[in-house]
Amino acid sequence: MEPFPPTTIETSRLLLRPMVTRDLAGLLGIFADPKVMASFSEEPFTPEQMRRWLDRNLRHQEEFGYGLFSVIRKTDGLLIGDCGLEQMTVEGRRVAELGYDFRSDVWNQGYATEAARAVRDYAFDVLELSELISLVRQANLASARVAEKVGMRRAAELERYGARYWQYQLTKEELQASSR
Repeated sequence: MEPFPPTTIETSRLLLRPMVTRDLAGLLGIFADPKVMASFSEEPFTPEQMRRWLDRNLRHQEEFGYGLFSVIRKTDGLLIGDCGLEQMTVEGRRVAELGYDFRSDVWNQGYATEAARAVRDYAFDVLELSELISLVRQANLASARVAEKVGMRRAAELERYGARYWQYQLTKEELQASSR
């Protein structure tokens, strides 16, 4: 499949646009937050770690034609999170993972679910992917709820890089069947 040119997705409250280098400071505001990083059982990012993470995501976006979107709140133009797709190998299979990270001061306002639904629909309707997964660190119940709200079901438990995860998944057919 040919990579699609990066696109912007609009929801009622959010703009999801391709991530760019100038997002570094806004993203550091997320990943330097101890509350956010507790979900990953990791220390807050340093500016250098944030730059490497951003560079990796920009390379992914260039290689595949899609990746993580920067999530911008329409009311004030603030970068409040990221949400998007990453190609990865899980249990020997090449899959697209739907992932999301948001500032702790905007948690419990429905932004992650709103963004994840928009990316799910983009993945199935525009990119024509047949399946999505989400890897959620065990004990991250808020992220698990977002996966469930967008129609995913817990399909497996696995270990990656020394951490335990729940693997959620959804096929395009399952989504279509549930909306009939």
